[in-house]
Amino acid sequence: MSTPLIELSHISKAFDGDIILDDLNLKVHENEFITLLGPSGCGKTTTLRIIGGFEKPDMGQVLFEGKDITQIPPNKRPLNTVFQKYALFTNMSIEENIAFGLKISGKSKSYIQDKIKYALKLVNLDGFEKRSVDSLSGGQQQRIAIARAIVNEPKVLLLDEPLGALDLKLRQDMQYELIRLKNELGITFIFVTHDQEEALTMSDQVVVMNKGYIQQMGTPEQIYNEPENAFVADFIGDSNILPGIMLHDRLVRILNTDFVCVDEGFGTNRPVDVVIRPEDLRLGAPGAGSLDGVVTHLIFKGVHYEMEVLAGGFEWLVQSTKCWPVGMKVSLAVDPFDIQIMHKPESEDEEAMVIDA
Repeated sequence: MSTPLIELSHISKAFDGDIILDDLNLKVHENEFITLLGPSGCGKTTTLRIIGGFEKPDMGQVLFEGKDITQIPPNKRPLNTVFQKYALFTNMSIEENIAFGLKISGKSKSYIQDKIKYALKLVNLDGFEKRSVDSLSGGQQQRIAIARAIVNEPKVLLLDEPLGALDLKLRQDMQYELIRLKNELGITFIFVTHDQEEALTMSDQVVVMNKGYIQQMGTPEQIYNEPENAFVADFIGDSNILPGIMLHDRLVRILNTDFVCVDEGFGTNRPVDVVIRPEDLRLGAPGAGSLDGVVTHLIFKGVHYEMEVLAGGFEWLVQSTKCWPVGMKVSLAVDPFDIQIMHKPESEDEEAMVIDA
């Protein structure tokens, strides 16, 4: 693989004695849309701020194209940051906001005017030069913040939960806009969010973080379909997570019932965690599947029904386009390749993994 554009090497950071990042390693390659995803306090925003130069790590290095930029201030780094609070200057017009960084850099008036028109066209706000910031909607203000960042031609655009203040429809519209911009501009995007769906929708690579560690890094499909531990499986989408015993390759025992799977290499008679997504479970008549049970709860979600099924002493979450009424006796079935097997950690510390990918 090519040399990474950005590399975080053994980064650690603590605030007031609380460890926020612990020996974190991460590589970001050119023209990637990479998302740092995790719950509040997991370290994702601190990671972004260290990349941007707004925080200094206690230990470790930030490398850009192989050069150490750990001590270089934010305004000297070849990247720009867009925050959730857009930080637009309300006393300036749109064109003055966009031109701010270019004027500081000493660019000519004609160059600045060309760049303003180019940036506004990219964010679909042609002709907004003379408008005031206060006259814009939240989505339009976000686009102006992005335009102000891209006119400086950064190699990397850092986005710290930039869509968090928008309503659902605007968020979805801006997700597609950001993907389009990334493809048109050919620059690297590093995006921070706590929204799993947003991360899966937009990213080339997703970095799932918790308690200062990278739990898993991979494509959206890998993160969703092949979680490496129970935290990732539980945090990304809905899951049924159960303890199991790997009897031998391709056979796991769950709730005293043997299920054929496709996983190998876990040993013989070893405790494991088992993940089955609710959309991968099939309901049928009693006796037709692996476990018999009864529907205990039912919710209509629009595109599907969501049910809880008590079977084998466990409340299974099931999603189906067919409605199975509460109280109906059913069976549960699942295909072998939809059963995900994970090593069961012996302690919480074992769940924390540092991925160098």
